[in-house]
Amino acid sequence: MLPTVDFCGLQVTRLIIGANPFGGFSHQNAERDAEMVAYHTPERIRETWDRAWAAGINTMITNNETPHVLEATRAYLADGGPLQWIGQLAHRSYGGMQEALDVAVEIGAKAAYFHGGLVDGLYADGDDQTLGEWVAHARSLNLPVGVAGHAPRVHDWVDSLDLVDFHVVCFFNCGSLHAGQGDRFRLADIGPATECIRRLSKPCIGYKIMGSGRIDPVMAFEYAFENIKPADVVNVGMHRGDKDDMVEENVATVRAVLEGGEPA
Repeated sequence: MLPTVDFCGLQVTRLIIGANPFGGFSHQNAERDAEMVAYHTPERIRETWDRAWAAGINTMITNNETPHVLEATRAYLADGGPLQWIGQLAHRSYGGMQEALDVAVEIGAKAAYFHGGLVDGLYADGDDQTLGEWVAHARSLNLPVGVAGHAPRVHDWVDSLDLVDFHVVCFFNCGSLHAGQGDRFRLADIGPATECIRRLSKPCIGYKIMGSGRIDPVMAFEYAFENIKPADVVNVGMHRGDKDDMVEENVATVRAVLEGGEPA
């Protein structure tokens, strides 16, 4: 197993396997999206999770709205799959966030966080009441709860409210996509994002550390672990359609970085 940290009462490996490639969210182009969706049958998704566990990862993140990914998650956990699930929650497919939380717990979520696009919107509206209601419902379910967000100012606002257990911080301020402006990835965003992570006293998950495939993995892992807190973790989607042993290669790189060795 990769090194783990106590993350809101869960033992979580410092590398989590994400699911954007499973759902075809490449943040590159429509052709790439379609390629990812075609590759990731439920069987391949579960094979990837099996290989992640065998390589040394113990936690996965998926969203709760992409039908084939959610059904794979449900079946995997029902069959006793050993990876623990942290749910990225939205509520377009549900009666509200409270129902989305209920369903996530029923499926087997060990923790959950609210989608960054939704939290960005709450910040823009100054709507701490809705966020408080969502968090209160998660608390009633004894579920560790966090927020994602695409800009440091969003996390600083949430932190000032002292509501959540953890933060999920994007290395790139690419909420532009959810605002209908297309994907924007600027290297200048990374420094402020990691400064924000270090500023937050609560545990953090760093995501999009490779800029959705734009940054060399070794460079990305080295930079991330040098610039987040010792008890923080990273979430990385892995598309085995590009390289079949990508999961094992990423785990080996993270192990070398964390042990102070030279990544292959």
